[in-house]
Amino acid sequence: MATVKVRNRENQVVEELSVPDEVFAVPANPTLLYQVIKASEANQRQGTSAAKTRSQVAGGKSKPYRQKGTGRARQGTIRAGQFRGGGAIFPPQPRSYRQETSRKMRRAALRQALSMKLAEDALVVVDSLVLEQPRTKEMARILGNLEVSGRTLLVLDPPDITTLLSARNIARLEMDPPAALSARRVMASRHLVMTKDALLKVAEVLS
Repeated sequence: MATVKVRNRENQVVEELSVPDEVFAVPANPTLLYQVIKASEANQRQGTSAAKTRSQVAGGKSKPYRQKGTGRARQGTIRAGQFRGGGAIFPPQPRSYRQETSRKMRRAALRQALSMKLAEDALVVVDSLVLEQPRTKEMARILGNLEVSGRTLLVLDPPDITTLLSARNIARLEMDPPAALSARRVMASRHLVMTKDALLKVAEVLS
């Protein structure tokens, strides 16, 4: 069993928690991790970019000039792509960039991401982050005590409205519930901060 240190808000170790190796000590599989993260990034794309072709541009029903005798190449419409105001040639059209990945693949990639964060000492587990009142300054102080900097992902369980209000205005701090945790979000963050309850819930689901 892997071991995770549980800290309080003052960065003091209060407990050592045993977590399953099949979740937090998984050997790396870069190919699978890349495939899942790439699919997740592709699924964020809207695919709504579009431009008009020559058949969609208004006007241009008549020939710009006569067929013969001008010395120029024959043209059928001024809405062709080589004319100003004409339609685009091979323009982007609305499409779906979605890539399907199985739940088994997504969970395997998440296990690898969590294992990498633990191995890199970038996983910080806190016993509790519940505040009496919404205080952004107090939340920033706690994160400073935990030596957390850069892009950080905060995972709470259960989600507490006071904590959410205290953390929402801190730059480069994002929040996710355990059910929404993904390999892409974990790998995109420099530090992963989880409450003890959130860690246990994630370990239970992925075991």
